[in-house]
Amino acid sequence: MISVNVIDVIVPNFKRRLSGVTATVVRLAPLQARMIPLAVAAPSMPPDIPQVPLWSLPLMSRRGPSGWRVWHARRNVEMIGGLALRHLLGKRLRLVFTSASQRHHTGLTRWLIRRMDVVIATSEKTAAYLERPARVIRHGIDNTTFSPAADRGAVRARLGLAPDGLLIGCYGRIRAQKGTDLFVEAALRLCAAFPDLRAVVMGRAQPKDAAFLDDLRQRVRAAGMEHRILFRDEVPVWEMPDWYRALDVYVAPQRWEGFGLTPLEAMACGVPVVAADVGAFRELVAEGETGFVVDAGSAERLERAAAELLADPARLDRFRAAARTHVERQFDIHTEAGALVAIYQRLLAEEDA
Repeated sequence: MISVNVIDVIVPNFKRRLSGVTATVVRLAPLQARMIPLAVAAPSMPPDIPQVPLWSLPLMSRRGPSGWRVWHARRNVEMIGGLALRHLLGKRLRLVFTSASQRHHTGLTRWLIRRMDVVIATSEKTAAYLERPARVIRHGIDNTTFSPAADRGAVRARLGLAPDGLLIGCYGRIRAQKGTDLFVEAALRLCAAFPDLRAVVMGRAQPKDAAFLDDLRQRVRAAGMEHRILFRDEVPVWEMPDWYRALDVYVAPQRWEGFGLTPLEAMACGVPVVAADVGAFRELVAEGETGFVVDAGSAERLERAAAELLADPARLDRFRAAARTHVERQFDIHTEAGALVAIYQRLLAEEDA
């Protein structure tokens, strides 16, 4: 743990359970801490993440090392925490909020956002839902951690998958919002069309979605495809790159998404993507070069787009190479981290209003 009194930037993460927001904080904080005195305030974080104790926040000095401190929130409860520290306890905080949501906000959220000093959106679509100007900073990927396989067959063997043939995958929470049923429906049709194709569904279903998962498993068994459409439990984040590297095509079938990192992670591993037109996917995928974006809610469109790639090995190879180059050039996490730090530095340098 680090003393909060030597920190210029505090990144609260008040949710204990793993989420997309938490994953973003875990990816960015170590990089940003090399550029500026920054730490995370959270109930649970990996030990290698720079952290300050939650209990130290009300007790921290009113002024930070640079006079002001920056408080970078990504949830309502964290915006409320920053406002309480500033207005109730008199801490000199500049408040930043990042929004990834693509929906109309509640009255409370709009009220909180109006009180932030800077608002950041993770995509142009997200910025359109905000009722005030926002700086667009897209998420990036660690292109060292997420990288193509030198030997895809060896990676598959290590994961207990068949080393030969074609493989498609869909990763993340298993629920209707994530479109897991659409992927399974598309995979059933694709497996019937491509005799050497297998599919992997990997992720965690919450108790309320257990019946949804059971129904998907039953549909696969009823079709006699249980040895070709595989269900795997969620794995730790550090194991995810190999699960992407094993694939020929990654499918992102969501019905709704805020931003959505999985297509970037897949493309960074040299895997083309077929994605529904939700979240930031249209801004992430280079249409007809690194993958395809199709109308949301349609298993048939997902199937057709994936089939175009699976049926043409030469085209699939071109898309693989283009996917990796695209992410390296456009979505490197160091670019995201640097853009955020530039905002922090500007806020720290501002005179009193």
